[in-house]
Amino acid sequence: MGSHQESARLLEAGIKGSSKEIKHGRTAHNMSSSSLRKKSDIRLISKVRYGHIRNLLSNIQEVILGTKLFVLFPAIPLAIVADCYGFGRPWVFALSLLGLTPLAERVSFLTEQVAFYTGPTVGGLLNATCGNVTELIIAIFALSQNKISVVKYSLLGSILSNLLLVLGTSLFCGGIANLRREQKYDRRQADVNSLMLLLALLCHLLPMLFRYASASASLPSDATLPLSRAGSIVMLLAYFAYLVFQLWTHRQLFENEDEDNDDDSVQETAVIGFWSGFAWLLGMTAIIALLSEYVVQTIEDASDSWGLSVSFLSIILLPIVGNAAEHAGAIIFAFKNKLDISLGVALGSATQISMFAVPLCVVIAWGMGINMDLNFNIIETSSLALAIIVTTLTLQDGTSHYMKGLILMLCYIVIGACFFVQRTPFNNTNGSNMVVKNPIGPIFTA
Repeated sequence: MGSHQESARLLEAGIKGSSKEIKHGRTAHNMSSSSLRKKSDIRLISKVRYGHIRNLLSNIQEVILGTKLFVLFPAIPLAIVADCYGFGRPWVFALSLLGLTPLAERVSFLTEQVAFYTGPTVGGLLNATCGNVTELIIAIFALSQNKISVVKYSLLGSILSNLLLVLGTSLFCGGIANLRREQKYDRRQADVNSLMLLLALLCHLLPMLFRYASASASLPSDATLPLSRAGSIVMLLAYFAYLVFQLWTHRQLFENEDEDNDDDSVQETAVIGFWSGFAWLLGMTAIIALLSEYVVQTIEDASDSWGLSVSFLSIILLPIVGNAAEHAGAIIFAFKNKLDISLGVALGSATQISMFAVPLCVVIAWGMGINMDLNFNIIETSSLALAIIVTTLTLQDGTSHYMKGLILMLCYIVIGACFFVQRTPFNNTNGSNMVVKNPIGPIFTA
């Protein structure tokens, strides 16, 4: 009996020790999403006699009911029913967006669960590649339908929302909640991400400037596409070097010093098995792919019905809804004066989209025979440059207050207003009477 108790204590100590190791595989994405998770009470499930049924019910409770966003899961079957039974396509678009919100948070949870078994390095790689899987899947489906503008708009919107909206709201709310305390953060992580973003901006600027220069000089006008593909390969190599820097050589820069004493850390050990987590991850990814296909197919109909441009829906609405859980977590940690996590979410997501998702889409389009380049046009590229430069200047001194956040939020509002009026489908004939289509749209299509 005593030996059994001793082995149990050793096992528990080993699990606690390994949980400290596994935190090296966690990123700010996971810590941000964990703020929206709920602790599960398995006392009722533990009374089920049959092991397979008990494990299934436990997995459902942890994966489906283990988030505060579980109330949005019914939007997933509703979106499928709306598409199958001919509901108005704007309804399919709206329901699909709502369904994507909890799925993005659950993918973060499942990658963290798998990381408990694979180790911190592989877990960090999973987080670095799956952190923005929703945007990447939407982009790939848009590419398959040759909607290059939707791809560019959605990825650009993810970068802008992370740099200006998420970071700005976090700094503003954190500054208001901590008026009597000086908010500080580690500049080293912010500096590395800022340099990566500036490199991405350079790769976006050159194809655009090259196209404008070719109109007035003896330069080949068709060189923008090869230049973009070469720049994409350089960006992917730089992102690989960034992963080596983040996960191996300078891992301490991306770890939160307060992590071991964090009372808000939800998952200390794995709550589901490796193969269960892997199966759930595949299932969630498949559902994200289905809803992403609905979003891509119906975004133009929603644009016409709601009187909003496709650029506004892609750049403003899609990123806000798709990353709502992650963004809410960043703001919650800013309230708790943990800006390193908030900066890790905002800057980490922006870096991953700009240096990995965007060039990967260019390479995938290249393989599909689709001519996608890095020229996002002058308004879009200028907005990206403004966001990166303003964010870099804001994070220079390592301290924060609410005015910095307010300025970033106002920049986002101005950019959003620009895309709101851009190509808005109003039926305006004489400049005085503007007729807006039904903002809800017909419930059923003919």
